[in-house]
Amino acid sequence: LIDYTDDRRIQLGNPNQPSVAPEGTIRSISHAQVGITSIEEMELSFRKGAIAVLGWPIDNVIDQSSKPADQPALQVIVQLIDQLHRGEDIDDLENTLKRDPPLAFKLMRYINSPAFGLSVEISSFRHAIMILGYQRLKRWLALLLATASKDPNMRPVMFAAVRRGMLMEELAKISGDDEMRNELFICGVFSLLDRMFRQPFSELLKTIPVPERVFQALVDQSGPYEPYFELVQAIEAGIIYDIKEVADKLLLTFPDLNGAILKAMCNAAQLD
Repeated sequence: LIDYTDDRRIQLGNPNQPSVAPEGTIRSISHAQVGITSIEEMELSFRKGAIAVLGWPIDNVIDQSSKPADQPALQVIVQLIDQLHRGEDIDDLENTLKRDPPLAFKLMRYINSPAFGLSVEISSFRHAIMILGYQRLKRWLALLLATASKDPNMRPVMFAAVRRGMLMEELAKISGDDEMRNELFICGVFSLLDRMFRQPFSELLKTIPVPERVFQALVDQSGPYEPYFELVQAIEAGIIYDIKEVADKLLLTFPDLNGAILKAMCNAAQLD
């Protein structure tokens, strides 16, 4: 639940409208409505006076979304991922990013966020490459790609994708190396792209290069990362028996899971 002044829906119609409650609105939760399963029902509740929502009908959002992602930005991000994959020169990468200054700013903001705990401030794209290297930089580009939609209703979907990436990375920290952690982050962040862009992964990943193990998990539901993806889905569904079954396969305990979930939620929130 959020305070009315923090509700981004207030400014949907008029970005200049101040974030204040309408005259006569009392800041209290007098009742709650349950059984809301669609965007239409949720919007109706807001029109009738609801001020917050707990949970979000993600599947319906994806089905109903009509606002495309920022296509020019998408093209730049995909090109950068491809250039990193092919190991192109830093100058070429910088020239590509210069085509979209807002994207460059957003990338720097993400990289310098507390969520990633860097000990130095990254001041430029070249600096980011020098400090992080090509492989680690892919994770931030993956993050940008997964959060490219301009539809406000897609915001929780994008947050869910980021949360998946953070959680899969935290789970890998228990027993994996740096390469595995970075790849699991990308796997989680990309895991909703097929639904967000309405393309099967088999087609989508023809234009977006990803590590082989990520490809196996997303396209073929196989490979070493598939159990981690299955575990995250079980956690989201809240089915305790499924969670335990997959966690046992990965030799993870419930304290391991609880710690990873809390850290992932905290890190994901710090990106906003």
